Amino acid sequence: MNKLTIRPLTSRPVLYNLILLLFKLLLLRYFLFHDIMWSRLGADLFALWILLAVFELITPAKWGKYVFFVLNILVSLILFASTLYYAHFGSMPTYTALQQLHQVLQIKASVQSTIRPEFYLYFLDLPILLIVWLIRRRKAAPAARKTVIWRAGVVVTAIACFFLSERSIQASDSIVNEIVQVEHLGFLDYQVAAAIKTSKEDAIIRNGNIQDTIKKISDLQSTYVYNDKASGVSATVTPAHFGEAKGKNLIIIQMEAFQNFPINLKVDGQEVTPNLNKLIGTSYYFPYMYQQIGQGNTSDAEFMSNTSIYPTGTIPMSTGYGDRALPSLPRLVEKYGYEADTFHVNDVTFWDRIKLYPALHFDHYYDKPYYNNDHFNDFGASDEELYRVAVNRMKEIADSGKPFYTQLVTVSSHFPFKVPDDLKKIQMPDSLEGTQLGDYLTAVNYTDYAVGTLIDRLKKEGLWDNSVLVLYGDHFGLQPDQNDPAWIESQLGIKYDSRISRFNIPFIIHLPGEQKGQVVDQVGGQLDMMPTIANLMGISLKQEGFTAFGHDLLNIDHNVFGMRYYLPTGSFFNNDIMFVSGTGFDDGTAISLKTLEPVTDFQKYRSDYDYVLKLMSLSDEYVKLLPKRQPGNE
Repeated sequence: MNKLTIRPLTSRPVLYNLILLLFKLLLLRYFLFHDIMWSRLGADLFALWILLAVFELITPAKWGKYVFFVLNILVSLILFASTLYYAHFGSMPTYTALQQLHQVLQIKASVQSTIRPEFYLYFLDLPILLIVWLIRRRKAAPAARKTVIWRAGVVVTAIACFFLSERSIQASDSIVNEIVQVEHLGFLDYQVAAAIKTSKEDAIIRNGNIQDTIKKISDLQSTYVYNDKASGVSATVTPAHFGEAKGKNLIIIQMEAFQNFPINLKVDGQEVTPNLNKLIGTSYYFPYMYQQIGQGNTSDAEFMSNTSIYPTGTIPMSTGYGDRALPSLPRLVEKYGYEADTFHVNDVTFWDRIKLYPALHFDHYYDKPYYNNDHFNDFGASDEELYRVAVNRMKEIADSGKPFYTQLVTVSSHFPFKVPDDLKKIQMPDSLEGTQLGDYLTAVNYTDYAVGTLIDRLKKEGLWDNSVLVLYGDHFGLQPDQNDPAWIESQLGIKYDSRISRFNIPFIIHLPGEQKGQVVDQVGGQLDMMPTIANLMGISLKQEGFTAFGHDLLNIDHNVFGMRYYLPTGSFFNNDIMFVSGTGFDDGTAISLKTLEPVTDFQKYRSDYDYVLKLMSLSDEYVKLLPKRQPGNE
């Protein structure tokens, strides 16, 4: 008499891996949203089964447990990395972020400081599985045969899950907020949705014409009232402050992780930024400036300040568009005989700057080998060493009779903000000692000190009185999960918002001479920096036929600009509020830029929301249509 044999679950590796990986996807939801969201369980289950079913159908039974063990490891690593990515950047990575994994070793100190012990729960099952298999291997447990009925069941259920996932992806197509999309779709289907969206956009753009796109951009921008008076946008009227620094040297300093709140801040009676405070007294100072970077972070800030083009948010612009001939500030000043150089103490391959700098048309770049490594941090040399090398080069160019545009990218205030003890210039009170906030203010104070040494060098070499000095922050520094706004307020006596204050960066323009400083309250973003600088340098973007997505902040009365990646798509800033999209506009939230208090009546800003979405879409279309550089023609 034949006995009915019931195979244990472990004889079907696909089944117990389904359970284990589903648990890990729920764990991801908990880490991201602090809620497992049981009602969304089906989204994760359907997508996961499709993935596992493919491997179940193509893998021979005897190799099943090995293949699924490796798959378990890979998925666990991806979920671990995604959790770490979200904790560090505050945004959900797509498959394109995997292209940047080679950057991790360059910022290992930053990454290590973000890891929390509970993140290792993703790997808890792996050693247990390994031990169980080693024990069962001694007993020579037979592999389960893949019968026709079993295979048919796998195929049918996978097809059913495919259609359910497809319907879910289609239903979420109108959601512009990436985080909400992840909540609805789950991690796996979100990756599919991102790939489909990119494919559709690329298909449209492939048959596009850049001149048609430029006209659409111009037509759209003409619908927004940037100026109260028609003369403000007239082509026949010279803009205010035009050419105030015409023919002068241009020095632009991009300060790493530099937020605006330390400006004019005192800690225990000590000025955190004494040199910048003094400089502001004779400069244009824009206190309502906000970051707009995308996946490329610091390199995206370099991209924007030189091009006035939105980052796409899906890939670092240096990686995705470093093969283009980018319309840029270096190309503009070249027409006036300028040499354009850029300086950074790290290796030029970091963030693919080796592609970005030729794309922006810098004449030369000066990276790691040019500096004496004083081991300030993981990147190498200090800001003081950066400025020493740069001033020597600026002096050489000036002595040759040419004007120069010099870009300087600092790193001494990079996360995790550790300044060598012998270089600390400020003493934190006991309440801040050893905290990220205390470390951050110490690093910012050193950055400010180094700027003071640069100014002294420029004066000593006779360059100060013939040079424009621009300084701005590339992006936020303080990590929100380690710095509760109420605690910051209690420590520093200032009002601090976890988003507005975090994204608020300084923007300072000092012209030659000791003119009286001017605080410009016009709200702006990193897209607006280049048009503002160009106006002061006597370069008319309109006459140059330059397509800019930002505006000259000295010649507008109203502004609106979008931000994505660190905020969900559809989010924007205008003169009054920061708006953060929900599923769409109606369920979004708004906060006053001036009071940092919630704004509940924001319906009057719907047109700004629609405008920004269209403008960012056209920016993506424009940059994707830019011609690729020809070999030997940088």
